[in-house]
Amino acid sequence: MSRARVPERARDAFPDRLEAAVRRLATPCVVGLDPTPEILPARFLPRAPTPARLAEAYLRFGRAVVEATAGIVPALKIQIACYERLGWRGLRAYEETLAAARRAGTLVVADAKRGDVPHTAEHYARAHLAPGAADAMTVNPLAGPDSLEPFVRACGETGGGLFVLVRTSNAGSSAFQGRSGDPDPLCERLARAVARAGRAVRGRNGWSAVGAVVGATHPREIARLRSLLPRSILLLPGYGAQGAGPRDVVAAFDRSGFGALVVAARRVLLAARGARDVERALEKAARAFVAEVALAVAVNPT
Repeated sequence: MSRARVPERARDAFPDRLEAAVRRLATPCVVGLDPTPEILPARFLPRAPTPARLAEAYLRFGRAVVEATAGIVPALKIQIACYERLGWRGLRAYEETLAAARRAGTLVVADAKRGDVPHTAEHYARAHLAPGAADAMTVNPLAGPDSLEPFVRACGETGGGLFVLVRTSNAGSSAFQGRSGDPDPLCERLARAVARAGRAVRGRNGWSAVGAVVGATHPREIARLRSLLPRSILLLPGYGAQGAGPRDVVAAFDRSGFGALVVAARRVLLAARGARDVERALEKAARAFVAEVALAVAVNPT
């Protein structure tokens, strides 16, 4: 792995920005924004759901989520696939939602799961980690260590962050990624590769800009993967609707309550589906999510 240049303005590196936001709000909770027609409240759902109208609906709903959760959670994880399905109008809605989050002071993780040979990976990295784009993105490492290099370089040059797929939250992940107790499972080999890549780009706080996606639905493996990734921030999807709860995520954090982000999407978004006051319902659900996680993970504020 070639060594990426750490930004001169290290205080602006993703791990530093993230830690500042987590400690300011005293929570590691992240709301996932995965808009679909089934999730949209009636107020946003168009009668004729054409791609153009759905893109507008996703944008309006995304702005409502941004407004309702700003100042409550430090970041949003936006699932770009929901927008890509709608074509260029959907991508425009994604970009405008991202811009709204940035204006609100909310960090954005682009859930893009990109990964390809180095030449193509370079384009993905420059698209999603450019100045003014997302603060961090998810990437797929299965093309090999060289496929991560363009993303790591982009982090060093732009102050962005990565979350590399290591142990995903879906039920079928064990078939390829391994199970607890397996000899040298793939998820552990990936974790070691992420740790090596992450040494090249660190914030002033010592945390790497190269983190890992580790499903909260695999609590017995979180402690082992944390030991293999001592300076990588863990992104923990699967909370709530997929079955994970507060106790399942505790091993991902250090003693100060930093080192991981807990993600809930449907747990928050579905609270607004039948509500008259959508923004109020989203805010209430986000606060309940934050309070629940706080019972298990106490973040030391700034």
